[in-house]
Order: sequence, then C-alpha cells, then structure tokens
Amino acid sequence: MCRNIKTLFNFEPPATDDEVRSAAIQFVRKLSGFTRGSAANEAAFERAVEAITEVSTELLASLTTSAQPKDREAEAEKARARTQARFG
Repeated sequence: MCRNIKTLFNFEPPATDDEVRSAAIQFVRKLSGFTRGSAANEAAFERAVEAITEVSTELLASLTTSAQPKDREAEAEKARARTQARFG
C-alpha cells in the first residue's frame, strides 16, 4: 500500500488538497491494516485521515528548499521508464 504514497513536496504546480488527502488515506490504511474503516471503526478512521491531512498540509507549507521545483510530467515519465525497465 505505501508504494502508492507519492512525494508531494517541491512540485510545480504544488500538491492539491485531494493529493494530500489521498496520501493520508493510504497512510491510515497501512497503519490500521484496513482498506477502509468498518462501521464500528469508521469514525476513528475518518478522524485519523482528517488529522493526517491537516498535519501533512502544514508540513508541506512549512518546508523550504533551494532546489528547483520538479516537473510533474517529467517525474511521471521517469516513473513509467522505471516500470518499463522493471516489468518489461
């Protein structure tokens, strides 16, 4: 599951709220071992996703770097090339 969490810092354009939330969902899924919260745990699961989304957004906003922002399409192309080399 964690392989689906992508780096979100230092991209142009910046990460969207949906991308940050998706990463938070993947993180909570990994920690809990559940794909989604059961009816009994749904509220706790959702609270965790919201809290991690909020903290992640704050983190991304506070980070600094002198590196040039990465191009999303160029990074996606590199990932496709790695996948092609790995799986043929």
